[in-house]
Amino acid sequence: MHDMSQESGTNSWMAQATENPILRGFLIFAAFRAVYGMGILVVTYFLATSGEAPWWTSIIFLGFSMVFSRVLFRALKRRWPNVFHKEPRTNLEGNE
Repeated sequence: MHDMSQESGTNSWMAQATENPILRGFLIFAAFRAVYGMGILVVTYFLATSGEAPWWTSIIFLGFSMVFSRVLFRALKRRWPNVFHKEPRTNLEGNE
């Protein structure tokens, strides 16, 4: 059984995992959603508990934020493509 806390060769398991483009994109998207989602929850809470805003305001805001988050994430991918589409490193020694 492989101990994931040990480094294998020169790369740790985290470095090897982030070289996989699918996993790397998933991790970046998860971090984006965590930060963005917390902000949305705070704003939605204040809209829902506000005495001046109608009850449907928070529902419209959540619908808008779903669309806006996709547009924002797509813009971030275009702005920093090297973060999202990192080329895997080749083994310089020829040993694979």
